[in-house]
Amino acid sequence: MDRDEAKRIIEVLIFASITPLSLSAMKEILKEDVSPQDILALIEELNSEYAASGRSFQIREIAGGFQMLTDSYFAKWISALYDKKPDRLTGPSLETLAIIAYKQPITRSEIEVIRGVNVDGVLRTLEEHGMIRSRGRRDGPGRPILYGTTNFFMQHFGLKSMDDLPRLKEFKESDLDFIKEKVSTKVMDTETGRLEKKDVTGTPDIVNEEKIKDGEPEETA
Repeated sequence: MDRDEAKRIIEVLIFASITPLSLSAMKEILKEDVSPQDILALIEELNSEYAASGRSFQIREIAGGFQMLTDSYFAKWISALYDKKPDRLTGPSLETLAIIAYKQPITRSEIEVIRGVNVDGVLRTLEEHGMIRSRGRRDGPGRPILYGTTNFFMQHFGLKSMDDLPRLKEFKESDLDFIKEKVSTKVMDTETGRLEKKDVTGTPDIVNEEKIKDGEPEETA
């Protein structure tokens, strides 16, 4: 297998995959003397070809794999293909998701201590959207469920891995801004499979420890 053939095979594999395709999966399919480093170099060549020819898409590394995504410039035309607008998470759901992303694995009661409200409904919503899942149970009274984020979470927010989240010394309001910024700027639309800019309106402020101490009310769903 020559280099050009390997490059075109990699291209069609990524194009055909509906989820991010990992290096190991491509290596397994190729079954030739093509190393992971070779695959990365060929993907880089493909992206250079796309850019040079003004293509409307690129290959991006997200959620532990590679996926072909369209340029945000073409968002309005792609949107015309879909009658149903993609579901958006509410402010409280995003706040809870941010807490789980930074503190996972974490129990429901631990989330409620941070947010100061009941989160049963929010957790169900996040599970239904595929953003979180059970990560086992904590040892101790009642053996509460531990929650963590999913690969779909990384795919949705365009993260290569959880290491892309800012490193934290302590959990504070400014740390939650990362998730809110991602949602209000470049977010991958799961209906169209593209990256686009989105504006989130009516999103409540993040609740921090100071607000909880002051006893300020907050939504629960």
